[in-house]
Amino acid sequence: MTKVLRRQFIKYGALAAVTGMVPRSAQARAQTPECRLAFYSTHTGESLDVVYRIGDDYIAEALAQINHVLRDHRNNEVQAMRPELLDLLHALSTRLEAATPFQVISGYRSPDSNRLLAAQNEGVAKHSLHTEGKAIDIRLPGCDLPLLHRAAIALRLGGVGYYARSDFVHVDIGRVRYW
Repeated sequence: MTKVLRRQFIKYGALAAVTGMVPRSAQARAQTPECRLAFYSTHTGESLDVVYRIGDDYIAEALAQINHVLRDHRNNEVQAMRPELLDLLHALSTRLEAATPFQVISGYRSPDSNRLLAAQNEGVAKHSLHTEGKAIDIRLPGCDLPLLHRAAIALRLGGVGYYARSDFVHVDIGRVRYW
């Protein structure tokens, strides 16, 4: 063990012994060894409730199931959603103590679908993070939209958009920004 690691181990071990506290990252992993997400696709009617990560290990079969449910519903194109986005959703679900699945309005969006939407609606980014599996548009039954929006902003894990008229919140793992 290197000197730095040994010092950190001794420091955190002493901290835990004296205060009963464990460093936040270790504490978070110990409290949530299984990370679960639940989705309902508003366009396909498909549901999924799955453990996608145990500790630091992502479960390939679960990720494939998530990618399928979050596919582009216009052409059924499947793209890998970024695990960091799933972790953001898990953190949001945990923060809100969600008891219901995320309703998904838009997960992955193929470049063709994105071009079509951008031509029809000025609110759609031409280079959307949806096309990279880095963004999702959601709502959470039982949680009002302003609360969902504020909770996502509080995480400071990426971009957060509020679309009251369309009844959803956009979250992504791009740079931190709000609209």
